[in-house]
Amino acid sequence: MSENWDDLVEAAMAALEHAYAPYSGFKVGAAVRTSDGRIVAGCNVENAAFPVAICAERVALAAAVSQGATGFRALAVVTEAREPSPPCGVCRQALVEFAPDLPVCSRTTSGIEARWSLRELLAQPFTSVSLLRK
Repeated sequence: MSENWDDLVEAAMAALEHAYAPYSGFKVGAAVRTSDGRIVAGCNVENAAFPVAICAERVALAAAVSQGATGFRALAVVTEAREPSPPCGVCRQALVEFAPDLPVCSRTTSGIEARWSLRELLAQPFTSVSLLRK
């Protein structure tokens, strides 16, 4: 299936406007397309206690799951950085739980774009198979 990235990137761009990033100044918006076609967006939310912060990708993922979605077709990430930013390692691990082959599009607010598959970004994920004892 050929993905239409424009509406997904637009939702991520809109979410970026709500990012709360007073410490890093690195605002991120993300949007996932669920397997039934819905778009769910999120933004990063920082905290003075840095480990409490949550990335935009995991906000979008958690919001989608809270709405009953467990299948995903695509992820768009938008930042104000000079180069496209892939999801961090923690986000990659969270996403692989639901969509190991998820297509990822990262775009800057100036229009520079990069695309990867989640499998490319997280070649050896920790999955439920990793928990098997025998």
